[in-house]
Amino acid sequence: MSDLVPAQPAEEVKEMSIVEHIGELRYRITRAAIGIFVGMIFCWGFSDYIFDIVRLPIQSYLPQGGLIYTAPIDKFMAHIKLAFICGVLLSAPFWLYHLWKFISPALYRNERRFALGFIFFGTLQFLLGVVFTYFIVLPMAFKFLMTFGGDVDKPMITIDHYLGFFTQTSLVFGLAFEMPVIISFLGLVGAVSERFLKENRRYAVVTITALSAVLAPPDALSMILLMMPLWVLYEVSILVVGFFERRKAAEAFDSNF
Repeated sequence: MSDLVPAQPAEEVKEMSIVEHIGELRYRITRAAIGIFVGMIFCWGFSDYIFDIVRLPIQSYLPQGGLIYTAPIDKFMAHIKLAFICGVLLSAPFWLYHLWKFISPALYRNERRFALGFIFFGTLQFLLGVVFTYFIVLPMAFKFLMTFGGDVDKPMITIDHYLGFFTQTSLVFGLAFEMPVIISFLGLVGAVSERFLKENRRYAVVTITALSAVLAPPDALSMILLMMPLWVLYEVSILVVGFFERRKAAEAFDSNF
């Protein structure tokens, strides 16, 4: 008879009204914003060093060793943008904690365990994508783009254009590296299976190629540098989904005996 009783949350949570939910959401957003602001202020003190690190992949291709700016406020705004981005990354554990505190009351115990894992690995995969961009993609992309067509023409890259390129490329690769986490989640909820992923591998490769052509910077090398990791990550996703399926099957078998 116990199998017929619906699962209950591990802890009794008082049912909240819509107004209380909105109040709780506002509380969590406010605390997360404060954490991001504190992280931004901290990173502002190191903005010169951060900017040197961000500039490094392209610096050897700049005639004067530095970027240019065309308006008096451009460099100041660039440091503010960098401080904000780094503040978001630095304070990620804090605002992710508040995100977790907001959604966790609606989850069951096993769902909480998986959700924590997805938050952790999702953050880790995003950071791996950014690291891959910085150390692999950008150096190879600049070597191709900045030396294409000979060395007669000299680049004059503005701070605004470079930061836009740097941020967009890092964001694209960071989000692309989330694919195993997303597919694994779909596998856990039963939306996809190991067999389904294997049978549709060819369509996945075509989709990955198309997305790489659209999302990557406009050169063939960057497209390949995005396509190949995505393909590898898709194969990893198949292994992860298969692992969870076998684990779930083993748990179901053990519960019957």
